[in-house]
Amino acid sequence: MADVQQATIRVLLADAHAATLAGLRMALTGVPFEVVAEAADAGAAVAAAERERPDICVLDADMPGGAVGATAEITRLLPRTGVVVLASSRDDGAMLDAVRAGAIGYLLKNMDPQRLRHTLEGVMAGEAALPRALVTRLMFEFRVREGRRRLAMSIETEGELTAREWDVLGLMAGGGSTRAMAESLGIAEVTVRRHVSGVLTKLGVSSRAAAVEALRAAEGR
Repeated sequence: MADVQQATIRVLLADAHAATLAGLRMALTGVPFEVVAEAADAGAAVAAAERERPDICVLDADMPGGAVGATAEITRLLPRTGVVVLASSRDDGAMLDAVRAGAIGYLLKNMDPQRLRHTLEGVMAGEAALPRALVTRLMFEFRVREGRRRLAMSIETEGELTAREWDVLGLMAGGGSTRAMAESLGIAEVTVRRHVSGVLTKLGVSSRAAAVEALRAAEGR
């Protein structure tokens, strides 16, 4: 990413809606920002990014072609370019997908224009523009990923946990209730209970507390 002391922050904007593009352009008019390219879809955004090599790309989460794929391609081609995804509403799953693809920020479109400017300046300074709840979940996800192999080796299981079961185990470690886990994952409480049962069975334990303890032991905590 470009040095924070540079005079100008070069920005690429990508959104299928002309009115949204106009609003973003207006918000980012004036020092230290310069909008160097605009695009209406993922393919055009990637092409413009490769051509202009901006400091930051601001991508619409719902643009044609998909922001996640564009994020992955831009960060692959231009590792020093920061990608920030703008969404109409909060979607934890979509946020995680964007970050996994390489996005350094995930913001809501209704944020104050001045705050957007400050946030993008922070991105240039190396700060991640992510909701606190998402940061917490990402930290757990990376920690679990490292402990997953040790957990499988240290406990005799009937099979690998599924991705959803790992999500549930992570929320269990955070002390989430069945209702809270259901709301966080966007699934029914009965489905959460089924996943919890699967976790306990595969880990060979009889309670949620024991499952969390097994995970922490595998992580060396």
